[in-house]
Amino acid sequence: MDISVIKAEQTNAKNGLVIGNGKHIMKEFMNLRCPYCRQWFNESKALLADADVTRVIKLFDKEKPSLQRGNVMHRFVDTTNESTILASIQKIFDTQEEWGNLELDEVATFAKEKLGLSENNHSTYSQLIVDEANAANIQFVPTIIVEEHIFDESISEAELKEILK
Repeated sequence: MDISVIKAEQTNAKNGLVIGNGKHIMKEFMNLRCPYCRQWFNESKALLADADVTRVIKLFDKEKPSLQRGNVMHRFVDTTNESTILASIQKIFDTQEEWGNLELDEVATFAKEKLGLSENNHSTYSQLIVDEANAANIQFVPTIIVEEHIFDESISEAELKEILK
């Protein structure tokens, strides 16, 4: 991932799903079909458990055919509160192998019938996130931004702890 072209100053903390109320703002551009986003989400849980951080999860709709199923799943993330946001994302990631190659209409059916999720208001902010990512030259998921630091899922625990000091 070439992070040198990313304009972090073109991102914001208002478009997306907000988790926590810490002093550090972490903006996470993710697509729920991306296996690297799943890796980041699962590994970051322990790393961020006691961190003084506000996470802004930006479910990034991508045109890439292999990620379009994630665009569908984005509509099924429960936006009610922090715990339901994280629980629905976890449920979706945990079953990624089951729905990841279904037809697009079958993905929505899977979310409703197999995961028990309801469709939510993702459409109200999905274009804002796409526009923000385009303005910031963000092309790949996951892309994570904390202040001036930009990284992907491969950041080490020590590096992330240093950034969040």
